[in-house]
Amino acid sequence: MDLEAFRSLPEWPMILRDSWETNAGWWQAGFTEGSDVEYEEQIKPIVRVGLGGAHRILDLGGGDGQLARVLAADGASTVVLDSSAAQLQTAHHRGSSVVLATGAALPFRDGSFDGVLICLVLEHVVELDEVLAEVARVLEPGGRFLLMLNHPILQTPGSGFIDDVDLGEQYWRLGPYLREDIQMEEVDAQIFVPFVHRPLSRYLNGASARGLMLVRMEEPPPPPGFVARAEEYLQVQEYPRLLVLHFERRP
Repeated sequence: MDLEAFRSLPEWPMILRDSWETNAGWWQAGFTEGSDVEYEEQIKPIVRVGLGGAHRILDLGGGDGQLARVLAADGASTVVLDSSAAQLQTAHHRGSSVVLATGAALPFRDGSFDGVLICLVLEHVVELDEVLAEVARVLEPGGRFLLMLNHPILQTPGSGFIDDVDLGEQYWRLGPYLREDIQMEEVDAQIFVPFVHRPLSRYLNGASARGLMLVRMEEPPPPPGFVARAEEYLQVQEYPRLLVLHFERRP
């Protein structure tokens, strides 16, 4: 569905909120507490390096707080912010400081943090520009913003691997990359999660316009543990599933 058409629906905030409340248990069982190899082998190490040395960190959309706890173990004061009460209840029980709010209206003073983390969240969020403006506001000058996304090139609606029987080869079909779109994707049996597709330029230009300067970009290959889980995953070794963007808040 076209993103602007979706935003015209009066019930869209409830649709997104309810999807994460309903699926909180599924997420926690499948992606936290050491259950997901990509988090263990790739995401957690990237987070530790990317925000290493920061003292006051906001984990925006942090769910059960697993990444905030990694940073807290390294000595940072961390806050997990999420719009899902079910996620934050688990985060609190697991030892994280939590705040129930949305990324488009952060309940913090200007310059409250020297680090902000958003991991695999903005591709599920409609209010991109509002969230980026709030991130820039709560970051102190020189503060770091680590943004991790499912790579937009792989999240284009209609994209996927195509087996060409006649040519005897497999290739990646790219959908309408430049069009902003939102889909409720069935990521597991009866588990529907919203995915908002945007071209990479929307993230980069949106951040730059709000004083967030890109200092490094990473497109890491899938980690070995992920590739080893199934024979068909061998085909994705040359495709980056993850996009990592490192920003600094300009003075």
